Amino acid sequence: MTVLKTDNITMRFGGLTAVSEFNLDMKEGEIVGLIGPNGAGKTTCFNMITGVYRPTEGSVQCMGVDITGKKPHEITKLGIARTFQNIRLFKDLSVLDNVMVAGHMRLNSNLFSSIVRTPDYVRKETAMYEKSMSLLKEVGLEKEADEVSTSLPYGKQRRLEIARALATEPKILLLDEPAAGMNPQESIELMEFIHDVRDKFKVSILMIEHHMQVIMGVCEKIYVLDYGVTIAEGNPREIQNNQKVIEAYLGVDE
Repeated sequence: MTVLKTDNITMRFGGLTAVSEFNLDMKEGEIVGLIGPNGAGKTTCFNMITGVYRPTEGSVQCMGVDITGKKPHEITKLGIARTFQNIRLFKDLSVLDNVMVAGHMRLNSNLFSSIVRTPDYVRKETAMYEKSMSLLKEVGLEKEADEVSTSLPYGKQRRLEIARALATEPKILLLDEPAAGMNPQESIELMEFIHDVRDKFKVSILMIEHHMQVIMGVCEKIYVLDYGVTIAEGNPREIQNNQKVIEAYLGVDE
């Protein structure tokens, strides 16, 4: 089953074409990579998929529903969550509160019930607390639940950002350079963590990554962008041996 599909999505900023006719077809349960040199248009693709940008041309479908031009919060409710290249935690909130904030979008209540704290609201909030603690346990952060989020080591902050995205109950998870800034050991642990997230939470994962060991170690399919144009797609072995990909990363001998 196709869970995420883009049909020739293009993004222009004035006379600059950042992404040209990008086509993606991601199946349920897949881990898909999106790679390319700096400035290739990878994050722009994420922004079009998640509603930060409306594509100049083309369309985006999530589980058969056209989400082109929808607002980010509407897309999140439909089942797409993301992390960012630069970690964007709520710096003054605890680890637990960072997760609970995301869970509130699934809390069916109104302003009155939250102010008065009706029994129904209290029951739902308690259930959300228990779910958030369970989620932190799944990602190995339950012991840090009461710590301020920015006091965590870098690798754990990455895990927390992923946990916060998972709190929205996504079907599709977009990870923007999750291995950025990690040391070799943290990168190896991240590879195992991504596989665990896919299997435990039954999500499909699309990830941007410059760390080739990570991308080749976890992805079943990879798309390669260069100057906004798709130059290759295939499994890791095919991508590693693709001459266009090698030239994009290493250049051409004059």
